[in-house]
Amino acid sequence: MIDRKFGSQVKSALKYFPCITLTGARQTGKTTLLRSLLPEYNYVSLDLPSIAALADETPEIFFEKYKSPLIVDEVQYAPKLFRFLKERLDNERHNMGQIVLTGSQKFELMKNISESLAGRTCVMELEGLSWAEYKNAPCFSDENPANFETFIFRGGFPELTREPDFPLDMFFSSYLATYLERDVRQLVNVSNLRTFEQFIRLLAVRNAQMLDMAEIGNSLGISSKTVASWLSVLETSGQITFLQPWFGNVGKRIVKTPKVYFNDTGLLCWLLGIEKEKLKISPFAGSIFETAVFAELRKNNKLNGNKKQLYYYRDISQTEIDFLEIGAGCRLIESKLTENPKSDDASGIKKFYERLLAITNIPAELNPLSAYIVCNVHENFPLKINIKNENIKVNAVNIKDLLLDTVVF
Repeated sequence: MIDRKFGSQVKSALKYFPCITLTGARQTGKTTLLRSLLPEYNYVSLDLPSIAALADETPEIFFEKYKSPLIVDEVQYAPKLFRFLKERLDNERHNMGQIVLTGSQKFELMKNISESLAGRTCVMELEGLSWAEYKNAPCFSDENPANFETFIFRGGFPELTREPDFPLDMFFSSYLATYLERDVRQLVNVSNLRTFEQFIRLLAVRNAQMLDMAEIGNSLGISSKTVASWLSVLETSGQITFLQPWFGNVGKRIVKTPKVYFNDTGLLCWLLGIEKEKLKISPFAGSIFETAVFAELRKNNKLNGNKKQLYYYRDISQTEIDFLEIGAGCRLIESKLTENPKSDDASGIKKFYERLLAITNIPAELNPLSAYIVCNVHENFPLKINIKNENIKVNAVNIKDLLLDTVVF
C-alpha cells in the first residue's frame, strides 16, 4: 500500500465537517485512499446504474440500506441525492465525518454542491502520486530505487506502481478511451469524440505554453467558444491546470494570458509519443520537466493547506520566470533539465531583479525574495549573479530540497 500524504488532510477535515467531498481525475487513487484510511466506514459505489437510480430516485431508502458513516463513490451519478443529503446534514449538523463523497467529474459535483451543500461539505482534490509518494511505493527498495526520470515518464497514477511492468500504451490508451466515453460525453455535447481526442493531443503539443484559443480553434476548425468549453471540461475533470501570470507592478507591461499544463507527465509523454530512451533528447523535454516541477509545487502546496499562490512571470520584452511562489515572501523558480546549471540559466531571474532595483515601491508580497533553479543536481550549490556591483544568490537545487525548503548556504 502506498502511503498517501493527503490522508492526514482528509482525517483532519472529518473532525470539523459533517461531510467531505473528495474530487480528482480518474484513477488518482481516491477510492483506495478512503477505503484504507477509513476501514470502519461502509462503502457504496454509484457506478452501477441500479444503485445510482436507487440513490437518485429514493434517497431515503438508499440511506436506510447504506448506513453512515458512509463513503459514496462517484456521487455525481445521483444529482437528486444532494438535496436530500442537505436536509440530512442539517438535521445532524454536529455529527462530524458521517458522509464522504467522491467523484471524478468536478464540474457536476461543484454544481450540485453549490446548489445544495454549500457550507456543509469540505471539498478536497486528490491528484496523482507526488515524487515523495512514488519513490516510497512498495515496488521500490534500496536495491531497486525509484528514479525521477522514470517517474516523469510513467507519471503518478498509482496503478502503474502496483504493476511496474504495466505496458504504458495499454494503460493510457484504455485511460483515454474511458475518459472520453465516461466523462467527456456527460460533461459536454461533443458530436465527434475523435475531434475532442485531436484537441487533447494538440493541447499536449502546446503544454507549458501561453494559451491561444484562436490558434487552437483554427487548427481544428472549431470556434474559440468551443475551445473554451472543452478546456473547462479538461480542467474540471482533473486533466489540466491553468497557471495565471503575476500582475505585480515592476515597471513593465505584463502578459496576462494563462499557461496550460497537463497534470500527469506520464499521460503527457504518451500523448506526445515519446519513448523513455528518447525523453532527454526530445524537443519537449524541457517543458515536460517544467510540468513535473509545477506538479510537485502544486501538490506540496495542497498538502500544506494551500497557503501559497503560484504564478508565472512574463513581460512584453519576453523576460520570463517559470514560477513565482508567493506566501510569506516570494520564491522565484526556474526549471532547467540539466545537471550542470550555469549563471545564464538564471537570465530571467537576473532581469527581474534589475527591474526591482529600478523602481522605488517594490510590491510587499515579494519581500523577502529568494531565487532558485530546480535541476538535476546531486548537491545543491549557489550561483552568483552580479547586478550593478551587487551579488545576487540564485540557489541551484534538486526538487526534493526545494519542496522541503531546506536550502541553506
